[in-house]
Amino acid sequence: MRIEPASPKVGALVTGLDMTRMTDAEWHQLYQAWLDHQVLVVREQNFTIPQFLAVAERFGKLTPHRVRRTRDAEYPALTRMGVNTRKPDGKVDQAVFARGQGWHTDGPWEVRGVSKATQLYGLEIPSIGGDTWFANMYASHDALPEALRQRLEGVQAEYVYGGRERLGVDLLDPDDRDAPPVLWPVLRTHPETGRRSLYFNPYHFLRFTGMDEAEGNALAEELKARMIQPDAEYHHKWHKHDYVVWDNRCSNHAAAGGYPIDQPRIHWRATILE
Repeated sequence: MRIEPASPKVGALVTGLDMTRMTDAEWHQLYQAWLDHQVLVVREQNFTIPQFLAVAERFGKLTPHRVRRTRDAEYPALTRMGVNTRKPDGKVDQAVFARGQGWHTDGPWEVRGVSKATQLYGLEIPSIGGDTWFANMYASHDALPEALRQRLEGVQAEYVYGGRERLGVDLLDPDDRDAPPVLWPVLRTHPETGRRSLYFNPYHFLRFTGMDEAEGNALAEELKARMIQPDAEYHHKWHKHDYVVWDNRCSNHAAAGGYPIDQPRIHWRATILE
């Protein structure tokens, strides 16, 4: 097994490993690399669905995604990304096609527990585009001006699926649309590394608890401008059979788009709670 940085500040590339046959020593080395780099890319994996989900369970507790329509019928903890992208009339369903674009972290709205990690496995990759971008939120925290960092101490943000504009809420079943907001501190301490990160997700953001609306809006805009450090990004260009897992507690990501809508971009996905 070889592990090397994918970029100077976020991501690691792993080769020479079959994740279905990992030894305990290889697993511990891999997990530590994940904590160190926030994102792991493991090349040339060949999973069955049970094997893919078994890998996820080594990271934490599996949970079905709230969007039920993309769950696998036999394995509900598996989400099939990139399927059902067209409406009955044949037109592209933009709510599905554009899902995941814009910088965000997965599951700040998750009422069932802490959204620890997300893993994807690339099955069909378009000829161009379809990349996934990742950003190191430890670096975002460290780049905050000291006065702003002090101001953010103790500030909590509320999140709901789809945020203020309820983007993508139509993808949810009616019973899943009215879950209560979930609160997270804007400055978050990682439970395993002890490092602090900026934790802000404009896509699912609702409000800052106890803050005047105008002040909260201004602060949200400032954090949006500061949340991604250009020197702490990794832009992943997918290969077929890439396995990628990222830490939602200290990284943000975005779907770059830019691929032809008539070409499939299909992944398996699993959501992992602490």
